[in-house]
Amino acid sequence: MNQSFNLSIATETIAKNAQQLGVSIEALENISIEVSAEIIQQPALQLVLTYQVTLPSQTLANQLNWSTWQQTQVNFTDYLWEETCLECFIAGSKIAGCKNDDEDIVATHQIEPHKIPLQQATAYIEINTSPDGRYALYQFENYRNPAALPPVPLYETDGTTRASINWRNCKKLADISGESHLSKNPMVVQTPTHYERSFSLPIIQLPNQQYAIANMMIEQIHPCVILWFGETDLYFASSHACPPDFHNRDYWPKFEL
Repeated sequence: MNQSFNLSIATETIAKNAQQLGVSIEALENISIEVSAEIIQQPALQLVLTYQVTLPSQTLANQLNWSTWQQTQVNFTDYLWEETCLECFIAGSKIAGCKNDDEDIVATHQIEPHKIPLQQATAYIEINTSPDGRYALYQFENYRNPAALPPVPLYETDGTTRASINWRNCKKLADISGESHLSKNPMVVQTPTHYERSFSLPIIQLPNQQYAIANMMIEQIHPCVILWFGETDLYFASSHACPPDFHNRDYWPKFEL
């Protein structure tokens, strides 16, 4: 079972962006970004996020800043949103005293069934990943708070270890990262250029069949992407505030896994 998201481009500056990149507005609107969220059980309970980016032309592919995945680049890095960045925001209610132990979860989790309205579940985390393997996870109490830059890192339940992600299909990424899937036959119309990245985060399952991450029940999930083409940045999400603001939870889908 998975939850799918089709991301669309923010259109406030699309005419200017198209002119800068030497393509039509329609070409930018035809950039396809699909994100899937899936719960897997092995080797441990995880939330898997897979990002698939398809560009409609080689003109755009030639300008895309999409770095090759490298094992040596896998580390916590701030300010990834200043370049091509695959992001995800996850919001939910905090679970006081929650630990990665099923008995402790049962003992400390008193909401059964869960009845807190979404608008009251203000805590959220932000995940940033670069195609080359760098990543960052941040925690917020409510809208952009704390306001520190870089944001406050997300920690594991022990309070001292920074949370991390696990990249999936790493060998494949290292072998074909950023490869253009173009026909070698000049008589055949070029196929789009495709890029993909997938990573997972450890989660726990609560007694009421809901899931939690880092002491927080998952209630909303908002995958989004920033693509940089040279000096031009384009913003993609399932729904946009005006101007674009990935932190605005009014535009975040409900978590349905």
